[in-house]
Amino acid sequence: MFQNIGVPGLILILVIALIIFGPSKLPEIGRAFGSTLREFKNSAKDLMSSDEKEEKTSSTK
Repeated sequence: MFQNIGVPGLILILVIALIIFGPSKLPEIGRAFGSTLREFKNSAKDLMSSDEKEEKTSSTK
């Protein structure tokens, strides 16, 4: 989906976000996005490890 976005596209998105939200809100939005992404990544990792554990226990029976 985002393969075709290069540096100019990212700069354009940043400028538009800066115009819409203002410079004071961008750090808050970045922190919220980062923490959401981190939680999603941890949840996906936990889900994958629980699936692997289930596969190991079902294959030994």
